Amino acid sequence: MRPTRDPEGAEISHLLAACELAGKAVLEVGCGDGKLTSQFADLPRKIVGIDPVISDLQIANRENTLSASHISFIQTIGESLPFPPQSFDIAIFACSL
Repeated sequence: MRPTRDPEGAEISHLLAACELAGKAVLEVGCGDGKLTSQFADLPRKIVGIDPVISDLQIANRENTLSASHISFIQTIGESLPFPPQSFDIAIFACSL
């Protein structure tokens, strides 16, 4: 059984205190299985989560219960982003190696 990450909600509280996500295009580097993504997914107009581990991304896609129209998960690494410059308003890099 996998432990529950951030059961007290401290991670999402710090994120929301640090930046305004509403209406923004957000890149989450190292999104893993999308647990953090799902906590703020109703705020941005667009979210792209990237991670090198395909099995984590499959979980993220499967467990994404919100409208998939503004959320996508892509297998890539932060050092090699497949997006044009200025594609995102905010980049989140939390709890990633």
